[in-house]
Amino acid sequence: MFETEDTYRHQGMRRALVEILKNKGIKDTQVLAAIGKIPRHMLFDKVFHNNYAYEDLAFPIGAGQTISQPSTVAFQSSLLEIKKGEKVLEIGTGSGYQTAVLLELGAKVYSIERQRELYNTTKPLLASLGYRPNLFFGDGFEGKEAFAPFDKIIVTCGAPFLPPKLLEQLANNGKMVIPVGEGKDQIMTLITKDEVGNVDQQTFGNFSFVPMLTDKQY
Repeated sequence: MFETEDTYRHQGMRRALVEILKNKGIKDTQVLAAIGKIPRHMLFDKVFHNNYAYEDLAFPIGAGQTISQPSTVAFQSSLLEIKKGEKVLEIGTGSGYQTAVLLELGAKVYSIERQRELYNTTKPLLASLGYRPNLFFGDGFEGKEAFAPFDKIIVTCGAPFLPPKLLEQLANNGKMVIPVGEGKDQIMTLITKDEVGNVDQQTFGNFSFVPMLTDKQY
């Protein structure tokens, strides 16, 4: 069962979370403002949120997936340096928390979820909170060519390799942030394209994500 109220207590907990993220090195004021606004406790089963929704922790959300910890969401969002009106492709809608952050940053969001259970839950849940991204059920490795190119791409699951179709769908002067690697940990990687399509990579240490699955058994 999902919570339907956003109380003063919840708002206070969000303010405390923002301070935690600042202390962990998140400096992007727009990202911090988004984190401070989004009712995270309303995006997963309230059996978990009573005491922990605004801790910097990940939680299970069904279908073997998790809601990412806020510091990871904030870090990935900061790396993208999103500008209002940019077209952003998100791979792995999940609970919709990262999706909501992107929308609060002013992005036009196209998000793909491969788990039917999560897609069916998250789409109406985000709408009930006033968020209306373009959501799709499908294979994230394929991207969404019909709407490409994208100014920014964010992958919220661990990719065993850099999906070539995502790189193709990234616009020149675009950025993609993706955790790459097999096994328990992945390396957070920032891919940038210059004005003529040359690609550069930067890495930002180890993170742990649920895997981006390559099979098509939904």
